[in-house]
Amino acid sequence: MQQVPNVLTIAGSDSGGGAGIQADLKTMTMMGTFGMSVITALTAQNGLGVAGIHAPEPSFVALQLMTVLDGFPVHAAKTGMMFNSGIIHAVADILDRQVFPLVVDPVCVSTSGHRLMEESGIDTLRERLMPRADLFTPNRPEAELFAGMEIVSDDDILEAGTRLLDKGARAVLMKGGHCEGNPVFVTDWLLEKGCDPVPLRQPHVDTPNTHGTGCTLSAGIAAQIALGMPLRVAVTKAQEFLNLALRRSFAPGKGRGLCNHMAGLR
Repeated sequence: MQQVPNVLTIAGSDSGGGAGIQADLKTMTMMGTFGMSVITALTAQNGLGVAGIHAPEPSFVALQLMTVLDGFPVHAAKTGMMFNSGIIHAVADILDRQVFPLVVDPVCVSTSGHRLMEESGIDTLRERLMPRADLFTPNRPEAELFAGMEIVSDDDILEAGTRLLDKGARAVLMKGGHCEGNPVFVTDWLLEKGCDPVPLRQPHVDTPNTHGTGCTLSAGIAAQIALGMPLRVAVTKAQEFLNLALRRSFAPGKGRGLCNHMAGLR
């Protein structure tokens, strides 16, 4: 039997099942990889919002990570919600000694508007994880925060992406889902050092069920990288997976629904 690649997610838990660790593991499984997890925070949330956050001690997050690394080869990893500076430092200290590809999704605010990272964590993520990122995947508000500029045009998107490359990320995917514009297509921009920016388009999906989209996309990219895909192919395949999941999205409970990770089974 062919070896199934191992993919690691280092992120927060979503008790509603639509984002975070839960979305990551569903995506990794659907893409034919074996998902493993390090939980950086517990959240009490549902489709109506986040009711509370409990973060473990950084030392326990580090213990989770070291235990996974001691027991499994990791072919690619992603980070998601990293609640505070202490947790980021603990994770970065270990990741600095690893060589597997890393996708960094700088999760700062939930879809419902709840803050998912303490203020102190922003600078720490910029200093410790961004330079370790083989791919950095901000949405527009996150890109504005980390690049230190407002984004209102395509030129701004490319300028912000260039600034993020200059801060150490090897590649940046500027996600277009928060940008108003073409009602037919959504465009993500892939920027790699030494290469021209590449627009990657997917059909626009008009749905309110968007919980977990960023987590799903970054987890899908990490899974595709673990499967041996070049970065641009990995991003495109993850986009296609997310687009299908959005076209068949649904709301299993109250409030905002989520993308359907099982869409490919139908």
